[in-house]
Amino acid sequence: MSAWLVSLEGTADGHSLALVLALMAAFLHAVFGALQKGRYDPWLTRGAIDASYATMALPFALFVVPWPEPHMWPIFAGAWVIHVAYKVLQAMAYTKGAYTVVYPVVRGTGPLFAVVGAYLLFNETFTLVQWVGVGVLLAGIFGLALYNLAYLETERDTLAVALGLAVVTGLFVALYTTYDAYGIRATADPFTFLAWFFLIDGLAIPPFAYLRWRSMIDRPRPGPLMVRGVIGGVIAFLSFGAIMLATRLDKVGEAAVLRETSTVFAALIGWLVLKETVGPRRIALMSLIALGAVIVELGG
Repeated sequence: MSAWLVSLEGTADGHSLALVLALMAAFLHAVFGALQKGRYDPWLTRGAIDASYATMALPFALFVVPWPEPHMWPIFAGAWVIHVAYKVLQAMAYTKGAYTVVYPVVRGTGPLFAVVGAYLLFNETFTLVQWVGVGVLLAGIFGLALYNLAYLETERDTLAVALGLAVVTGLFVALYTTYDAYGIRATADPFTFLAWFFLIDGLAIPPFAYLRWRSMIDRPRPGPLMVRGVIGGVIAFLSFGAIMLATRLDKVGEAAVLRETSTVFAALIGWLVLKETVGPRRIALMSLIALGAVIVELGG
């Protein structure tokens, strides 16, 4: 399968597959975000998820995929630092603000800087039509955040901190998107990068989450928490794995922008699952996000 994927790089079929992978990653990333924001403390959920996908990745890393080339270890170290910082910032933002406010700001900040990073690192460029699409998409994302902000009735006392954390988290989204694209292109077998990335990435948060759980007076039962962690681990494999493969097959900037249609899915999940308020204005703003993604894709 690795040889088949590598053979699609830079081809029309590779572009089509990258489109499918980016949209799949968008939906799954919204589910992942809602899972982390949902029933349990975000730190506990993140720890359970990371422990799960590190455990799942271990046998693949050791016994299935080819061993990483020597030059990959510094790359893995850099990815570990970036992702740990991203996860810490994301969890902090979720503890301070509502999901439908924090998530759009994070995802809206990310693609703009990812496009810039793709230009600097991979010499990728966007057409004028694609830049219009980026503008439409960002208008929808930030418009959604502002609308949520205007009508938010709870957590207003911590909102400024939540928004600040969301912007910084978005910068790290751009950073890990471009860095992971560099990493997955630096090895001959893309699944080698994925297996070792998930193994190494999953080692940092679980010890902290365990200590946090131990210090709680009213501790959640570990069984249901770990079930959520396993589900989140599978979603993480599919979501982050899909976007990493998409950035190897096709342009990093386009994949990053298309993934931000996750904001549409996130708003729907916030409404249907988390019971957060949604109305016609939000639907219109979500339509702008989807329209922007379509313009980016058609303008390429």
